[in-house]
Amino acid sequence: MINITFIAPPAAGKGVLSQLVCEKYGLVHISIGDLLRNVEDETIKKQLQQGALVSDDVVATLLKNRLSKDDCKNGYVLDGFPRSMSQISIYEDICQNDDKENLIIALDVPKEIGEMRIVGRRICPNCGVVFNALIEESMPKVEGICDKCNHELISRKDDNLDTYQDRYNTYLKETAPIIDHYEANKKVYHIDSSKSIDYAFRQIEDIIGGFYD
Repeated sequence: MINITFIAPPAAGKGVLSQLVCEKYGLVHISIGDLLRNVEDETIKKQLQQGALVSDDVVATLLKNRLSKDDCKNGYVLDGFPRSMSQISIYEDICQNDDKENLIIALDVPKEIGEMRIVGRRICPNCGVVFNALIEESMPKVEGICDKCNHELISRKDDNLDTYQDRYNTYLKETAPIIDHYEANKKVYHIDSSKSIDYAFRQIEDIIGGFYD
């Protein structure tokens, strides 16, 4: 059994790829962003809207509580953690107390592509399907309407250019050094996620498949 940690800049496809991996391999998707967005705390909500990092204590508590659930025993995909060097000790403590193989996968995508994915992202609040108003292959058939359930699409409050710039700069400063740290200590698998989701997922399958042979 394995656990997978995705480390990536904003809009690299962590969420969608996490879901695909979980569906195929029977793992649980744990998104730090989703855990934080479900917290009823105005300070945390404001930090998320500004693209800032939430305190390590808050993240560690949320994550450890989630990992204690029974559905995580067969493996999980961790999306959005660790996001700073200060969180490495929390991450390593979690890994040390788990007897499964822990894989680190870095998703690589240029800044300009990530920008288009964020600014153009449109989400169906009814069924959860994600579209993009700026990327042709991801556009809904009818502008602003979900292909699947015909519900009106929405944009998240933090899906704007200013927030993306802040999130990307935060990634360069806080998160990218984590990849360098682990490349010096253990293997990090790099995935080109600048193309289609299918292309990125095939690369991930090639990596994960070896642990299920």
